[in-house]
Amino acid sequence: MNINQFISRGATPVFFIADSGSVRIVEADKNDFRHQQALVCLINVYLKGDMGEGRVLDSAAEKRLVPELFNHPGALVLFAEYDGFVIGLAVCFIGFSTFYAKKLINIHDLVVLPEYRNNGVAERILSAVEAKARELDCCKITLEVRTDNDKAMLLYKRLGFDSGDHPMYFWRKVL
Repeated sequence: MNINQFISRGATPVFFIADSGSVRIVEADKNDFRHQQALVCLINVYLKGDMGEGRVLDSAAEKRLVPELFNHPGALVLFAEYDGFVIGLAVCFIGFSTFYAKKLINIHDLVVLPEYRNNGVAERILSAVEAKARELDCCKITLEVRTDNDKAMLLYKRLGFDSGDHPMYFWRKVL
C-alpha cells in the first residue's frame, strides 16, 4: 500500500523516533524519483489533513507539482528522512525584502507525517531552514500559520518566530 492509499483510508499508526538525532534533513534532489514521489505524497498528507482543505491534489495538479516546483528558480525543498523514509517536508521560496534590501526565505508548506509528529522533526526542519537562510545571508524567514493552529504557533514562538510589530493577515484571491 502506498502512502496515498494509506492516507485515504484514514489509517494512522503510531511510531516513535528513538533518537531524533537520527533524523536527517536533506535538500531535495529534483532528479531523485523517491524525492519526487515523496513531495506529492507529503503535499497530499498536508492538503488532506486538519490544516489543509480535506482533499488531495487533482490529477492535473499532481502531474504539474514536481516539474513546476522543482524548476521554479526560487524554490527550496527540504526533506526529513528517518530510517530510509521521507517523513517530513518544507517547501520554501527565496524572496526579497525591499525593507532590508536582502533575500528572505518564506516557508510555504511544512508537514510531518502524522505518525512522526511530536518527535522534534518539525523543529529539525525549521532549524535547517534557518541554517540555509543564514548561509544565503537572508534578513529573515517568513511563514503563514492558521489562526486556529495553536500547536504550530507554540512551536514557532519557541523557535523565535513572532507575528511582528504589526501582525498581518495573508489575504488571497483564488483564480
